Amino acid sequence: MSLTGLNVSTLAQRAVRGHRTLAVAAAIGLGALFVVPSYAQGTKIGFVSTERILRDSKPAKAAQSKIEAEFKKRDQDLQKLSDSLRAQAQKLDKDAPVLAEADRIKRQRQLQDMDSDLQRKRREFQEDFNRRRNEEFSAIVEKADAAIKKIAEQQNYDLIIQDAVTVSPRVDITDQVIKALGG
Repeated sequence: MSLTGLNVSTLAQRAVRGHRTLAVAAAIGLGALFVVPSYAQGTKIGFVSTERILRDSKPAKAAQSKIEAEFKKRDQDLQKLSDSLRAQAQKLDKDAPVLAEADRIKRQRQLQDMDSDLQRKRREFQEDFNRRRNEEFSAIVEKADAAIKKIAEQQNYDLIIQDAVTVSPRVDITDQVIKALGG
């Protein structure tokens, strides 16, 4: 038997095995077409947008207002410090040509120190704001989760998904959850 004959024979055996595998896969696939729809027909699925709950619900709006009120004074203080720094930088730019080298360097260092202080205070402000916001919103999420579970039990949902890429409006129950949270 030649080398070419062996290769043809091996290829023929592989083709037969490949066709058998393809036939088995096709049979399984056809079987799945009949099984999946009968199972899926009995499944009730809902969707909830956490983003909308944290934006549109009354508790979320109240929490946002509360947080903004808590941080309003600090925000105003940061704005005043920023305005002062900007004014001093403009004054230095204007006075620089007539200042002695030592005075100019001294004022530049003061501005750099003020800028560093401002940046640090902004970071602290943002960290505190985020921490406080997360505290408030985590409480809202817990309440929303309880409302979702209650709705799921009352309306016999098998699965409720939060935050999906695309969703049909007919399975969106976000408005029901917002209503359960008080609007």
